[in-house]
Amino acid sequence: AGNECDEAIIQYIKRKHNLLIGERTAEEIKIKIGSAFPLDEEQSLEIRGRDLVDGIPKTITVTDEEIREALAETVQVIIDATRIALEQVPPELAADIGDRGIILAGGGSLLKNLDKRLREETGLPVAVAEEPLASVALGIGRLLSDIDLLRKVCVD
Repeated sequence: AGNECDEAIIQYIKRKHNLLIGERTAEEIKIKIGSAFPLDEEQSLEIRGRDLVDGIPKTITVTDEEIREALAETVQVIIDATRIALEQVPPELAADIGDRGIILAGGGSLLKNLDKRLREETGLPVAVAEEPLASVALGIGRLLSDIDLLRKVCVD
């Protein structure tokens, strides 16, 4: 979801501020003030880009609220995909998820307050994996080395 978030930020800044920013700037915005749920304190960030009207470099300030708005559609896709996955899991796995909750992994899980938003939307406990960037690869490796476990968690 990380690249989709970056692209959503680029398009939002372009549409709302007539400013063209690059992928690195979008990623910096996402990391510094991006969130899926309101932050405890309002945050803002000064960014630079190229003004689409006159073509010259321009600096603007964006807020965490704006960036949350920019990310809203992408975050909703994550929530919807989570709901669909939860609806399709076998009953035994559903019971386990009900007890233990959802563990977020991958780069997208680093979006601030995504765990809070998913908790609010699903009513389930949600936590971020200890090593979210490595967890996906480690989990797939474990599944591939244990076919019985793979069959147990596989969803049609």
